[in-house]
Amino acid sequence: MRILITGASSGIGKQLALDYLSQQHQVVGVARGDLSELEQQGLQALRCDVTDFQQVREVLGAQDAFDIVVLCAGNCEYTDPEHFDAELCQRVWQVNLQGVANCLDALWPKLYAPCKLAIVGSLARLLPFTRASAYGSSKAALHYLASSLRVDLAPRGVTVHYVQPGFVKTPLTDKNNFAMPQLISPDKASWAIRNGLEQGRWTISFPTRFSAILRLISILPQSWQQKICIHLANSEAQ
Repeated sequence: MRILITGASSGIGKQLALDYLSQQHQVVGVARGDLSELEQQGLQALRCDVTDFQQVREVLGAQDAFDIVVLCAGNCEYTDPEHFDAELCQRVWQVNLQGVANCLDALWPKLYAPCKLAIVGSLARLLPFTRASAYGSSKAALHYLASSLRVDLAPRGVTVHYVQPGFVKTPLTDKNNFAMPQLISPDKASWAIRNGLEQGRWTISFPTRFSAILRLISILPQSWQQKICIHLANSEAQ
């Protein structure tokens, strides 16, 4: 298969690229960072900033169609509850949301069956966690985007999949200074995504127990969700 992965220089994207390459697939990786290690494994590297609309249109627009597209490039910065930072929001939204939109714009003419389109979001979209107003809102927006795209691309035979990980050990989570329940390795995250796509699951959530707990809380009344998240925020502050 011919597979495109954005954010391929580190974290989940890099592990996905390595695993698909090991299965002898043709993998095209997009990233601003260093892709030389993956190139030695056979990756076709495209050095591109997904937030640069013209650059993305030129680089991805020149590509042939793909069997699988995984839009994995992302950013995470946490807000300070004492100060709302619009520039921080812009940085996060620019990568997580506009970056996906830029890629979709360039790839749209090539999205036809049997292509599978995977958009990597987060379990954070389920609940109003403290300090996550920028990150969580971007991932909630991606969930709606994926849901809408699933309708729009159905006539073309394209399946759209929303990937919502919990905590995965990556350079982004290495910066976190709080407890990360059920932190998993990129290897396990890659397996969950590849397995979910193979099975055709619309929503690919992992790790299983952690995602089940958050999904259960998310169906409680909004006031209960808020109380739980306030309690978690107070516990974190202690």
